[in-house]
Amino acid sequence: MSEEFNKELYKTAARWQEGEYEVTRTAVWTAPGCHCSCGVLLYTKDGKLEKIEGDPNSPVNRGRLCLRCINMVEQVYSPERLKWPLKRVGERGENKWERITWDEAYKLIEEKYYELKKNYGEQTIVTLVGTGRNAMWQPAVITRTIFGSPNVSFGFLSADSCYQPRMTANLIKAGDCLIADCSQTHPLREARPEWQKPEVILVWGNNPLVSNGDGFLGHWIVDMMKLGTKLIVVDPALTWLAARAELWLKIRPGTDAALALGILNVVINEKLYDKEFVENWTYGFDELVERVQEYPVEKVSEITWIPKEQIIQAARMYANAKNGAIQWGLAIDMQMAAMEASCLITDLMAITGNIDVPGGMVLQRYAYNRGKKYGSGLENIPEEMLLKRIGTYESPIHESGYTPFIPPDKLLETLESGKPYPVQMLWMQGTNPITNMAGEAPRVYAAMKKVPFNVVVDLFMTPTAVACADLVLPVAMSVERNSFRSWWTPLRALTKAADRYEDTKTDEEIVLDLGKRIRPDRFEQYNTAEDFLDDFLKDDEGVDYDFKDLVEKVQDWWDWDYTYKKYEKGLLRADGQPGFVTPTGKYEITSTLFDVWGFDSLGFHIEPAEGPNTTPELMKEYPLILTTGNRLWGCFHSEHRQFPTMREIHQQPMMDIHPETAKALGIIEGDWVWLENRRGKCKQIARFNEGLDPKVVRGEHGWWFPEKEGAEPVLFGVFDSNINNLTTMGVHGPTHYGAPYKSTICKVYKVTPENDKVTPSAIVTKMGGFGYVKK
Repeated sequence: MSEEFNKELYKTAARWQEGEYEVTRTAVWTAPGCHCSCGVLLYTKDGKLEKIEGDPNSPVNRGRLCLRCINMVEQVYSPERLKWPLKRVGERGENKWERITWDEAYKLIEEKYYELKKNYGEQTIVTLVGTGRNAMWQPAVITRTIFGSPNVSFGFLSADSCYQPRMTANLIKAGDCLIADCSQTHPLREARPEWQKPEVILVWGNNPLVSNGDGFLGHWIVDMMKLGTKLIVVDPALTWLAARAELWLKIRPGTDAALALGILNVVINEKLYDKEFVENWTYGFDELVERVQEYPVEKVSEITWIPKEQIIQAARMYANAKNGAIQWGLAIDMQMAAMEASCLITDLMAITGNIDVPGGMVLQRYAYNRGKKYGSGLENIPEEMLLKRIGTYESPIHESGYTPFIPPDKLLETLESGKPYPVQMLWMQGTNPITNMAGEAPRVYAAMKKVPFNVVVDLFMTPTAVACADLVLPVAMSVERNSFRSWWTPLRALTKAADRYEDTKTDEEIVLDLGKRIRPDRFEQYNTAEDFLDDFLKDDEGVDYDFKDLVEKVQDWWDWDYTYKKYEKGLLRADGQPGFVTPTGKYEITSTLFDVWGFDSLGFHIEPAEGPNTTPELMKEYPLILTTGNRLWGCFHSEHRQFPTMREIHQQPMMDIHPETAKALGIIEGDWVWLENRRGKCKQIARFNEGLDPKVVRGEHGWWFPEKEGAEPVLFGVFDSNINNLTTMGVHGPTHYGAPYKSTICKVYKVTPENDKVTPSAIVTKMGGFGYVKK
């Protein structure tokens, strides 16, 4: 009786009828949403989404959902959603639009494409994409396969400062990416004799319970804590996990590479490393031994502001653990030493013997190698066109093709200078640069205005669209579309459950529609978007089923690979030999690729571009260290602020400041305050945080106010509280990876009627900006 009841309660089919509702068992991603693609049950009636529940059979979230999913009905049917294509009829910034049909919109794009191709060349079309969820490969296909341009970039994310440094470090050193082994998809963890819980998890630059970034559900760490796992947390602020950790390392923002070197110094000099793994499976260990001698714990303590005793304790605790995992985050990427820190932390995983072992770091690949994503369409770009990529040849990593993007900082310079050629068109899909991603946002705003023709593909009218778009295309949300995405998680479908809102189209339909018009030779064989998905799904080896099969099987096709020590068993290399997918076949502490590219093969500390050690005179005027971008419950970057329920959770932008610092500045908790440096200023509400160092303040990112006037000079108030008024473009480490979003400087003072007569949005949109010129 109980078993039959459970079968009825916990269904595993793709769809079923439950009373008046049709229930669709699927996953959600973009948009709006996050990276995790939690399993959900979508309840629809007459084609309309009525409610959403967590799927108890999902191996990812096991029925757990956060606010982003629970609030999905309000999001799908928000009256603020874009309903049909819009053509600009006023001046840019006036927010005046004319409703047009999709046919008219496509015709305008087609005419513009042929005009640019004839007069300027396809390379003058540039695509900008946002954070990597499900709408990542579609704009790449539009750009390369349809438009024939080689230029795809992040939405002015300076120095590719999001997961690229960490992934690149993993791939260069180990040949595959490494994921913390929390036995993610196995409900009977203790019943799996080959698996062991991590004895220690080092949570580094990450607040996973809020962010749930890059295919890692933060609650997996809570699951491990319940089983007895102990935590070390590296964070300048006291998070929920840090408060429950055995050890909290309150680091100075931007000094993570130094901390990694200090920990490695202890591990190596006290011989706490895994001697067998080091001797048999690593290349370049002796050089690392020499390098860490340059970073004794006392020196590292001075650099990082962490007491040396804590650094020693952390090193011993992690290295002496039977198995240890590291869950790291965006803070590693958002500093000038991003690549260096990523490499050193990866070395720490390796020399302690925690690579591809139970409860350590598991080597993972995209499901069935179905991992083109941002690189989609590159096979259709001829070599002579690849040579025209913007800025690529100033960065050896980009030039080698290790990343399919063009450097965002160089793209900005091109927009400003017109060299090597003027950009004639920006295609922006799933990105809202001036609100969220773009460092030095006022500068990016002015540069995008220079481009003759811009298309924005989005869910809502954004500040970026109002400021610079000539054409806006409305897209469907995840519950209204068929798609799939491969990541470091099982391969799953997004299954259409609800009718599309008004006259929106899915990202995949836009690809197919434009492809049939501009490149029929590549798309004429597809009658539907699902036909295209079938081919795209099978484009890489190992996939012998179609999209319908993927939908029906829901979660059954591919799981994390829990074969341990694959490097010993010949399961990584194409030749079937033991070893890693690296030039030496070993884990490369000193990278042979770095030698070719001309970089220091070993990690080292890089001081932030602005700070007490690099710009002491400047700190007399801007005495506080500013870190940005801490994650918010309910919001994902610049998303979710249109929804009343979500805004109840977090109504206004908040900045964190130590009470002693606030008292010295005459600030009371709840005051609006200015954060300002030489690039610009913004205002947020002061919130006291005793966990911060008194010399550090923290500002939120992604803020705009959809309830305000959209037309300039207000522009939804996008620059009023925009922390990226204070961040940089063109300031990065030697590898062109990593920018100091989380480690710059500022001053803080109270907002008064006298100093708030002209808003930052008006200063940027009508008065030429804050007057900062990079020297």
